[in-house]
Order: sequence, then structure tokens, then C-alpha cells
Amino acid sequence: MVGEKEKKGQTLDAKPIRILGIDPGLARLGFGAIACPAGIKEATVELLDFGIIETQAKTPFGERLCTIYDDLQELIREVQPDLVSIEKLFFYRMGNTIAVAQARGVVMLVLAQAELPYVEFTPGQVKQSLTGYGNADKQEIKEAVARELNLESLPQPDDAADAIAVALTAWFHGD
Repeated sequence: MVGEKEKKGQTLDAKPIRILGIDPGLARLGFGAIACPAGIKEATVELLDFGIIETQAKTPFGERLCTIYDDLQELIREVQPDLVSIEKLFFYRMGNTIAVAQARGVVMLVLAQAELPYVEFTPGQVKQSLTGYGNADKQEIKEAVARELNLESLPQPDDAADAIAVALTAWFHGD
């Protein structure tokens, strides 16, 4: 006999899955961490932390990458994610694509060193997952994030809200 607490081989007492969402950027790298009950898709997801790693434009480029490296390592130590979800870059839309790609390379290095699994989603996939519409705007994404997590206010800044959305997309797409 399977009790009410047992579903798909998991119990409600099982350790939640922690997903760290990342919206790559050089000036502002957004992050959002969520905890998801293991094996129960209908359960409430908890927002653990969100924010940005910010670097100053007048700081030498190498130092900016080092800041991302150091801060992301600290964030991973604090959050202890089981999975990282990253937004993919779209080259045709971004004027600072090379700098963002280099910052993304630092993210990938940190994840490799920490031996963390990751998944990637395009902005369209994230929008589709949260709103059902692949061309949703920033406001619609923030509203969907707030609704999904039962937040009283919209998450700010946009980079952090995007990162939370990326983390939620990984949860929605998980098996």
C-alpha cells in the first residue's frame, strides 16, 4: 500500500531540488534560486534568493570577469544547487554579444569546476513556459514569476526576474 505522502517513488519529506537560474551578462548577471519538492510537480515552489552580480563599466574587463567568477562561486556555495538553468544567448539581438559571451564562459567554467549539471533555454522557451506565449514582454514575465511563486510584488531588477523565470522553466521541463 502506498501512503498519501508517497508519489513517484518520492516522499514529501524528501530533500527539495534546488535550481539556480542564471541570466548571463557582464554588467549585470541575474540569478534566482528556487527549491522544488522532489517528484511532486503540483507542489508549491519556494523562492530561496534572487538578485544580480554587478560589475562597473569603468573597471578593467579582466577584473569584471573575476568579480563574476568569485561572486558566482560564493553564490553556489550558499545556494548549493542540484541543477543550474541558463538562458541561451541570441547573437542577432545584442550589441554587446562578445562581452556577454565571455561572461557566460566564466559561468560555464564555474559550473564545470563545481561539477554542476546545467540546462539551457532560449528566451522564447522561457517565455512560452511561463506565459504560454513565446513573444511575451518583460512585464508579462515578471507577472508570471510573481504569480507562480505567490509573491506579493514583482521581482526586481529585470535581470533577476529573468533568472527566476529561467529556473522555473527548468522545473517545468524536468521529468
